[in-house]
Amino acid sequence: MRFLRRSLVGLFLLAATVGLMTYAGTMVWNALQARWSEEPGQRPARERVFAANVVTISPETIRPVLSTFGEVRSRRTLELRASAAGEVIWLAPEFEEGGAVGAGDHLARIDPADAQSGLDTARADLSEAEADLRDAERSLSLAADDIAAAEDQARLRASALTRQQDLADRGVGSTANVETAELALSSARQAVLSRRQAEASAEARVDQARTALDRRRIALAEAERRLADTEIEAEFAGVLSDVSVVEGGLVSAGENLAQLIDPSALEVAFRVSTPQYTRLLTENGQLVGAEVSVAIDILGVNLEARGTISRESAAVGEGQTGRLLFARLDAAPGFRPGDFVSVRIQEPPLQRVVRLPAAAVDAAGTVLVLGDEDRLEVAPV
Repeated sequence: MRFLRRSLVGLFLLAATVGLMTYAGTMVWNALQARWSEEPGQRPARERVFAANVVTISPETIRPVLSTFGEVRSRRTLELRASAAGEVIWLAPEFEEGGAVGAGDHLARIDPADAQSGLDTARADLSEAEADLRDAERSLSLAADDIAAAEDQARLRASALTRQQDLADRGVGSTANVETAELALSSARQAVLSRRQAEASAEARVDQARTALDRRRIALAEAERRLADTEIEAEFAGVLSDVSVVEGGLVSAGENLAQLIDPSALEVAFRVSTPQYTRLLTENGQLVGAEVSVAIDILGVNLEARGTISRESAAVGEGQTGRLLFARLDAAPGFRPGDFVSVRIQEPPLQRVVRLPAAAVDAAGTVLVLGDEDRLEVAPV
């Protein structure tokens, strides 16, 4: 019995302990729930103080400078091609890569044997045509004399017929004599007609001779041009490039021998974006002749040149954007076609604008301005 009593007391104490712990846990959980449901207290905001660099805003007239890159080109580039086929028998000493030549200088000569032979033949044909013309003119003159003689004979035959008719009317002459005179007059008139036909043939021969003479003159001019084509001259002063011929070599008609570049007529081609291009237009949509400066660094030596925008490309190339502009360079010593240069364009001036550091403007296009009591405020640009 004692053991049973002690067991029941132990179970009672255990149950009371579990109940008290459960009650205590419930009270703690309810307290936490109540704590969490309450709104947290708001701490008063404290103004932050920053140190900032400031600049004074003052409107002024500013001329922006647009920077880009471009390529130097020559406005006058001539391909020297052979106008005749044959062997190159002579080359000027300056006919080499980088050789400087003057306007009208003889640069090369192609074997003129065939062209000279053709010219001699053309001259002989011209002399023959001139002789034929003189012979035709003499024939025409003789035909005119024959007509005059035939007309004189016809007048004499007409006078003889008149006399025979008078004699017959007076009963002295006979009818046979009158008929004979009439036949003679008819023959004389037929002779006049034949002489006129001969004169017409002589005139036609003169016309043909003149036509042949004109053709011979054209052939002579063509032969002289072919002979002149064996001489290659410089059309303007410049520098030779891409020379591909040597003395003694054979060339064909139209073969490229070299390129003649005028180093004094340089320009720079550069591309700008469409927004940049719009800033270079006038109110009428015309491209302004803005000033440009071109620079290139060659082994630590900075070469500069100035120029003016002259024109723009007629179309946008496939797969490209923006606009291709060209600027003529006034004087560009040291520059050569193909140089990659930096280009700075003076844009039209802007009135009443403010210059700000690039770091002062954020991505949204706003800046911080200093307001009352030295407080920073956001303002749009």
